[in-house]
Amino acid sequence: MSWSNFDAMLETARSQAPRTVAVAAAGDVDVLAAVRDGLALGLCKAILVGPVASIVKAAGEVGLDLSTVEVIDAPNPKAAALEAAHLCGEGRAQVLMKGMVSSGDFLGAVLHPDSQLKKSSLLSHLACFEVPALGRLLFVTDGGMVPYPDLDQKVKILENAVGAMHALGWAQPKVGVVAAIETVNPKMQPTVDAALIAKMGERGQIKGAIIDGPLAFDGCVSPESCRHKGIGGPVAGQADLILVPTIEVGNVLGKSLVYGGGATMAGMVLGAAVPVVMVSRSDTPRAKLVSLAMAMLATPAPAVAPAGAGAR
Repeated sequence: MSWSNFDAMLETARSQAPRTVAVAAAGDVDVLAAVRDGLALGLCKAILVGPVASIVKAAGEVGLDLSTVEVIDAPNPKAAALEAAHLCGEGRAQVLMKGMVSSGDFLGAVLHPDSQLKKSSLLSHLACFEVPALGRLLFVTDGGMVPYPDLDQKVKILENAVGAMHALGWAQPKVGVVAAIETVNPKMQPTVDAALIAKMGERGQIKGAIIDGPLAFDGCVSPESCRHKGIGGPVAGQADLILVPTIEVGNVLGKSLVYGGGATMAGMVLGAAVPVVMVSRSDTPRAKLVSLAMAMLATPAPAVAPAGAGAR
């Protein structure tokens, strides 16, 4: 099963048993609006971590009944991120969610040895966009974690994303490896890497996906553009997943889709021991809610710690 929009994804996520999400620096109205909606849908339970006064104030503004959640005081966003990550490492929570904390402090908590959350050799970011102009979901990796990946890192980023998409229902995702042009130019390293990755996919070195590149972005999503340019193949104009060459390309592409194309984004970090929900602090409650749904569907439910386990 795969979905063409986020409403369908949310409905599927509701059919699962709810998991407990630990929200780092939860004192924000948009974050708590997403938590409120997740509770109402039966999607999750919640532990809110951060300065209690800010959590109480934000909860009051969005109508979240704090008697339905657990609140843990932390003096600042960095401390809240460390505490929320620790709760996931202990098993008291099964999902980690970013609130009003910087990405650096949040990821630092995920990678902190005491959290015991780093599982993969490389953490990467997967974004999913509901794009009105496309009428379908489009995935992009990696616009949030690895700044300038080399070829080996690009392969690992792609493998992380393909594994998550398999869990989400895309049995053979079509992958477009993006560059500025569709031909190989030795002076433009992204075109060389894209061609190598495509050949690795063709020869079975990267499994579970149909891969082509280098492709410009229009060659990934526009069949009409592909017809004009004479680009063929099963990925042309039909890519499910875009592999970008650098973090700037992914960041600019994602924000262009949201702010210029009216898209809604869901985002998560791959490679941790629990689902990690990471979107921008400026994203809407809807974006944060669908990010939570995607993260839960993309990763198997972990064992829940017995009541009182790990209490300090």
